[in-house]
Amino acid sequence: MKTVRLLIQREILKATLWTLTGFVSLMTFFDLLDELKSLGQPAIGQPGRVYGMKDIAIDLALGLPTHAYTLIPICLLIGGVFVMARLAQHSEFTVLRIGGLGPGLALRSLALTGVLMGVATFVVGDFVVPAMERQQALIKSQFQGKISTGRTGAWLRERTDQGGAAINVGALNADGNPEAIRIFEFNAEGRLTRETQAAWATLETEGTWVLHKARRVVYPNGEQGAAVEDKVWDALPWSTSLNASMVSAELLRNSRMSTIDLYRYVRHLEANDQNAQRFEIDFWRKVFYPLSCMVMVIMVLPFGYLHFRKGGIAGYVFVGVMTGISFYLLNNLFGFIGNLNGWTPWLAAASPSLIYSGISLTAFGWLVAKQ
Repeated sequence: MKTVRLLIQREILKATLWTLTGFVSLMTFFDLLDELKSLGQPAIGQPGRVYGMKDIAIDLALGLPTHAYTLIPICLLIGGVFVMARLAQHSEFTVLRIGGLGPGLALRSLALTGVLMGVATFVVGDFVVPAMERQQALIKSQFQGKISTGRTGAWLRERTDQGGAAINVGALNADGNPEAIRIFEFNAEGRLTRETQAAWATLETEGTWVLHKARRVVYPNGEQGAAVEDKVWDALPWSTSLNASMVSAELLRNSRMSTIDLYRYVRHLEANDQNAQRFEIDFWRKVFYPLSCMVMVIMVLPFGYLHFRKGGIAGYVFVGVMTGISFYLLNNLFGFIGNLNGWTPWLAAASPSLIYSGISLTAFGWLVAKQ
């Protein structure tokens, strides 16, 4: 049985990798067509440099992990359907069942494949994609301008023992550092005590920003006869719990954050009495997304118990493609609906997987009982 398990796992992994290569290549080709519109665009602040084919190639290469992360579960489903349907079409799966490959053993064999692909999905999505997408955004900012959410930038909030602070970050520059910073600090009674403006900041250590070309105004806080202090600094240290990932969360897509960074940001928002529903759903979706590989292999197994006519395998592969696409769309749809209706975040993220797993196991049980 070990040889049988290795045979099925190897064939599914091989078909998945071929399918993944094809789909990623197709997505990269579409990206190339889109990037060609920017060919020859001059770099901002770098006279003589233009957006050339080398920059396009780097941008496309940095985007490969993102496409792979999105497509791994769907390609696992398509590759698995193709392999199981082919085995069933040539009666090989029937022979394996007669030889002792029962439903439980078949499910365990496919489950190991799902675990391996799930681990690969987690590693790519949590370590490779955030780093590559940040670098991709910073390279594009050299030609398209600073990264910003609009004229008002991003607003963040922080609560301290002395009161709190409201922080506005206008944009991220080409080095990934926040620019056009305004910090309003309040005491425990909600009175404005200090206002700080800075051209840009660097995050030197965890918990410390260095504000460059800063101007700080300290208000007297109701003290009789006290004057307003107004000072200018070339470099001003500022202690805060905000890190680079939290700033990026407001200015960049959440896919550029790892699972642990999303968790920390959710805790930060909750500690400051801010609505964390959207980010919490994104956190749980990121947690459950590698588990969708297990859902895909569960959906694959019933195809081994079907009977095929000659040439009928293409239709079932098409069903696998449409099923994978519908799962991806439903996964995104539940995230938006859950955010709008205030659903429990983990339930909104897990519902598509639970629905498709239930349907697949029901179909699997019905086909096994029918044999």
